[in-house]
Amino acid sequence: MQGYELRAQYYETDQMGIIHHSNYIRWFESARIWYMHQVGADYREMEEMGILSPVLEVSCTYRSMVHFDDVVEVVPKIEKYNGIRMELSYQILDRQAGEVRAVGRSNHCFLDREGRVCSLKKACPAYHEAFEKAVEVSRTVSSGNDKE
Repeated sequence: MQGYELRAQYYETDQMGIIHHSNYIRWFESARIWYMHQVGADYREMEEMGILSPVLEVSCTYRSMVHFDDVVEVVPKIEKYNGIRMELSYQILDRQAGEVRAVGRSNHCFLDREGRVCSLKKACPAYHEAFEKAVEVSRTVSSGNDKE
């Protein structure tokens, strides 16, 4: 699956002319929402059903700088999913150079309208199946890459 493509905006830069570190976390979120839609689990619909997925933890390792007007691709991937919690990884790739600019992770849980932890398997079986399928596809792609 192709990643979420974006062009680094001028307002995202810091005084040194590079993308401010906080924007990478925003890019992760945008890519995660896009990815969820791609795998068949639209986040807007999920919220309309009364299911939230807050961020429990997020991290980013910066490998090299992204500058204004660079085109990057954020590649999200579900690493772990059990119906109650989900962990994603992210790679930010420079489209022109093909280099990894940053990598990260985010951990989430699923909550009902009252803020109680809920099982997506019970609350929304279709989304549960979509996430399980996305994990399986990721494993298949990863194991295929390991053989090259």
